[in-house]
Amino acid sequence: MTTSGSDHRRVRPVEFLDVRRISFVEHPPPALTAWEREEVDRLWAGTQARSPTTFDGPLVASLGIDLPAPGVLVARWARLSYRHRALRVLRAAGDVPGSVFVTVLLPTERGLVVGRGAPATAAPGRWTLPGGSVEPPASGHPLDGEALRRDAARELVEELGVRIADEELRLFAVTRGRRFGSLGFHFLAPPVPCALLLRRHAELVAAETGHGAGPELDEVAFVSSAAEADRLGPGADYLPQVLRRYDEAV
Repeated sequence: MTTSGSDHRRVRPVEFLDVRRISFVEHPPPALTAWEREEVDRLWAGTQARSPTTFDGPLVASLGIDLPAPGVLVARWARLSYRHRALRVLRAAGDVPGSVFVTVLLPTERGLVVGRGAPATAAPGRWTLPGGSVEPPASGHPLDGEALRRDAARELVEELGVRIADEELRLFAVTRGRRFGSLGFHFLAPPVPCALLLRRHAELVAAETGHGAGPELDEVAFVSSAAEADRLGPGADYLPQVLRRYDEAV
């Protein structure tokens, strides 16, 4: 694959980290001023007014990373909830905790699966790989690579209705966002037939709609390149780069 000179000069939204060993170190949540707490609550109230089903669920927030040796990543993290993403509009980017999320590259005979966020999600209309924010482990359980795999496998079930054993997921890439330092752990799954994927997703949509909740991904598509993903519409910041890396790997 060739890359134009302009591509070399462009600032990419995410960078790839060379990671072979991962460890997570928990820290206390960042301190908020009284004004920040009030603003976070006010902005969250506005979010709930627009979308009453929005849930202030727990998530793992990235406080930064260390790379003490080649291939070794030490991630500092804290327990926060979704409402604290409002800090992105209250603080300078460098002072905002980043997200920690997982995605799954799920191959089919028509390409990798991507999904469009439903209207009630945090990113309506945005195309992403199946995945989501990492949730903090239960007390006494570690946050580690196995926990990330379990989260990734759970996201496949919740968003596509596809069950793949977490041990079958292989870490494909780790990205860090240049703006907030969000960490993305991207797993590669074994191939599934396209027809099976479409059937499982349709069954999931019908079941979720019947419960009055609605699906997390209201549409799925198949892409073989970053250019195909671009033509679908707005996408996650990491998507073009991860798709290009997959294209180069296969």
